[in-house]
Amino acid sequence: MKLLVAITGASGALYAQRLLDNLDTRQHELHVVLSNYARQVIAEELPAGLRLPDGARSHALKSMNAPFASGSNPPDAMVVIPCTMGTLGRIAHGYSEDVLLRAADVVLKEKKKLILVPRETPLSLVHLKNMELLLQAGATILPANPSFYAGPRTIQEVVDTVVARVLDHLGMPHNLVPRWSEEKE
Repeated sequence: MKLLVAITGASGALYAQRLLDNLDTRQHELHVVLSNYARQVIAEELPAGLRLPDGARSHALKSMNAPFASGSNPPDAMVVIPCTMGTLGRIAHGYSEDVLLRAADVVLKEKKKLILVPRETPLSLVHLKNMELLLQAGATILPANPSFYAGPRTIQEVVDTVVARVLDHLGMPHNLVPRWSEEKE
């Protein structure tokens, strides 16, 4: 699978890091692009910096020469994690001023998998209408809403409940969190 992970300036850089930590670059072609503000948030939230897996390719935000910037070479899937509401709105309205936004436009028009992981609260009507447009266009909106039924004890375990859902929607196996089990009678 050719996978693009885009990281924006919303709080939640650990979600992106944990996703990258759980992608196997021996089995998947992995590309990464960061928005301008993502770098500042990463500096605040990941003191050791963002760790890319061996084999991952990083691309400049303003380079339209990236292999996923054309419908003739789209990624199989794109995850925007975390996703700012500004980025979500620009994607919803086809505003493609940089390679991150252009890639999302390509993924939608080529009917590939686009997963957006917004980390924002509360939501305004504008946010919800933009999400509605994206759902109608075929995107998956997967908010960074952790679950607690497995009893996570660390921040990483809480984050992993969201990352596990992203991996599920990508169709990638994982053992990050236990699955919900049937109730015993």
